[in-house]
Order: sequence, then structure tokens, then C-alpha cells
Amino acid sequence: MNTETDTRRGAESTDVDGAEADGTDQEAEERGVGPALAGDDLAVGYEPTDGPVVECEHVVLPAGEVTALVGPNGSGKSTLLKALAGQLTPWDGTVTLGDDDVYAMEKKPLARRLGLLSQDGSLPDSLSVRELARHGRHPHRGFLEPLTESDREAVEEALRLAGVGDLADSEVGNLSGGQRQLARVAMTLAQEPEVLLLDEPTTFLDLSHQLQVLDAVRELNRERGVTVGIVLHDIAQAARYADNLVALRDGTPYDWGPPDDVVTEELLADVFEVDATVRDGPEIVPHRPLD
Repeated sequence: MNTETDTRRGAESTDVDGAEADGTDQEAEERGVGPALAGDDLAVGYEPTDGPVVECEHVVLPAGEVTALVGPNGSGKSTLLKALAGQLTPWDGTVTLGDDDVYAMEKKPLARRLGLLSQDGSLPDSLSVRELARHGRHPHRGFLEPLTESDREAVEEALRLAGVGDLADSEVGNLSGGQRQLARVAMTLAQEPEVLLLDEPTTFLDLSHQLQVLDAVRELNRERGVTVGIVLHDIAQAARYADNLVALRDGTPYDWGPPDDVVTEELLADVFEVDATVRDGPEIVPHRPLD
């Protein structure tokens, strides 16, 4: 991480990172929220590349809060999210969910606690939206075990939160792109995870459906205290919906903290290569790309 940023955020990291990393499970339990998800001394990449795509000394998604990973294309946002989700084994370092090592956990217990909505979302067209949402209950059931009343309630609540209750009996193949994405959100919510990770869930959606997805995620966080990590391209949307931002540049966190602190004209120039004015809110007024 860049030295200037380390110095600037040093005091804040004690409050934001240190408070969550020490006694995470106890504090989260007392507050009725999901645990923190943290990565330490991470090096993450893809074989057979020579070097890591992401290098990160410490990153944390604070317990019960919404954290957005932002940055330009190729900055390592999705790679970092996959590593935090237990989907891409780091070359070095550790990922912890509360006090548990993510990569030491069995798949089913991990899936009961951590849900991931990935970018690749091919869906069987013949399923109804309700049937799709029921797939989210697999981590809570034994092999061939029928749905319980608790499972059915979780599915109906997930449909409500995702805003697709009126589409519950519709076949997935008859949905628009935005509706299909909301159906995928419902499936992930039905999992009832303590931590929810979403990789660019608003990509290719019109503005109305983008806001529906983000509203559903925010409502889940507020109602249940679920810890959320979300990759977003639009830093203005991220600043509006997230409690915290992690801005990445070239695979390394450049800055992190509350949007009011992170979204600066300097960051927009250094990370996004955009000349812009930042007003209270924060509100971003872009002017021109920088050479």
C-alpha cells in the first residue's frame, strides 16, 4: 500500500480495522450482526501468471456494515472478492470469517455463513423464480431432505427482499435481464448468510434495476445486520450505498474508510484518472479524463 496513504489512514485503521479485528465475533454477536471478513498479507493470482494480481497487507469488511470495492478495470476488485469468498486460494496470506479460517472450513458450513453472487449467472430457464430461490437453501439441508417450514419462510422472505415476490411463479426464461438478476439475488438471500458478497451485481442493468438491486442489499443489511462486500464500477453509487469504500489501484488498496473521507479529487485523479470536482455528499462532478 502506498506510504502516503498508510500515514493518512493510520489513525483510522485503528478504529475501523482494529476494533473489528479484535473481538470480532463477540462484538458482532452483541450487536446482532454478521461477523467481519478479513484478509491479511494476501497475494492472490491465477496460474500460470508469474506475479500476483492482488497484494494486500490488510483488508476488512467490518461486521454488520456495507463495504464497496471500487477501482478501474483491472484493479483487482473481483480477484480480491473471490479470495475473500473462499473461491480463489491465495498464494500467500489468510482470510478469516470472524475467528475462523475460511480456507480451513468445509464447503457446506461455509456456505451457511457466507454467500457469493458471482458475475457468471447462467440460469435454467424452465425453473420458476421461487424454485430458483429454493436452491439457496441447499447448505441448510441434507441430501434429498425435503424443504421445512423454516426453509419455505426463508425463501418467501428472500423473494420479498429482492422485490420479486410478484414474479415468484414466473419462469426464469421469461424474465428481463434486470428481473433475472433480482431472481439471482433472491436465491443468494435465501441462503441466509451472515456475510454476503456480490461481484458487480448491477453490470448491464438499467438504472431502475440497478437501484432495485442496491436497495435490496441495503435493506438486508439494515434488517438483519448482514455484513456486505460489493464490487461496483460506479463510485458515485458506491458512495451513496456503502458505509465504507476500499479503493484499489493496480491490485493494491490505495485508500479505505467512509465515503466522505475516501472520495477526494486526489483519489479520482490517481485511481480513476479523472479530473473531477467533489462536493458535499460526496457528490462527484467529472470534467475530463486525464492523460
